[in-house]
Amino acid sequence: MDRTRRPGSDGEHRLQRRLDTGDRADRFYDEQVLDRLNDRMREFVGRQEMFFLATADRHGECDSTFRAGPPGFLRVFDDQTLAYPEYRGNGVLASLGNIEENPHLGILMIDFLRDRIGLHINGRARVVEDAEMRATHPGLPVDPVPGRRAVVWVEVTVEEAYIHCAKHIPHLQKAPAQRRVAARVGARAGAVDGGTDGGLDGSLDGGGVADRDRDDWGTDDFKRKGGDFFGAAADVREGRRRPVAGREPEPEADHGSGPARPEEWQQEAERVLARARERAPEGAGQPFSGWFR
Repeated sequence: MDRTRRPGSDGEHRLQRRLDTGDRADRFYDEQVLDRLNDRMREFVGRQEMFFLATADRHGECDSTFRAGPPGFLRVFDDQTLAYPEYRGNGVLASLGNIEENPHLGILMIDFLRDRIGLHINGRARVVEDAEMRATHPGLPVDPVPGRRAVVWVEVTVEEAYIHCAKHIPHLQKAPAQRRVAARVGARAGAVDGGTDGGLDGSLDGGGVADRDRDDWGTDDFKRKGGDFFGAAADVREGRRRPVAGREPEPEADHGSGPARPEEWQQEAERVLARARERAPEGAGQPFSGWFR
């Protein structure tokens, strides 16, 4: 592999040298990291009912969250493009807000039920209105559950896709529907009391997203959303939360006046171009277009 064009960050490369893991890392890069979704990856994505999402704002402060829906809610359009719907939530819009500032995101899907394997997808995202997405992809179905209708979509351009190995992934199974209902009722009662429902049998309550109580999707009902399960509201009421540190807001874009400090833009552009020239192979006639093309 051309060492100037290895996947990954400078930080991971420095640690590989320090901990002498470079050979193992190179094997993984060579054999497992793609810049697209191959057929088996596309099939895997198409049947998943949940994934974990990582984003960061322009300061690099991170957020990780969970997304779920019926199989295929994370839709693959081609080997480098996928999209998922954002449903009505708590109104905070933390992940979407991060994407507005910093388009890089990471998706992790884990199949706990059948294959006991995972798939990482890293890429660049943009927020797309539902009408625009449906105009581009007219075959998108309309979900019959009101709470599962897209408010907006997140369209992802794939930059890296690679396996999450089976080691240490627990093998779970869906609980029967009646047990899921009983568990939710118990959890709601426990949330009010500050306790928890056991759920220690290894079953995956919530894996059956498609047949979950439909009324729970999009609800604003406090108890059905989990109540004050972790006691956070009680802590706030009793003054046990430190004041949130403020931060200067990002200035609104002024498209008419141009940048306040154009010399800084020029310096940054020159740095990027210099780095690109250093990384480009000698005699290359085409611009860099991806790690594995």
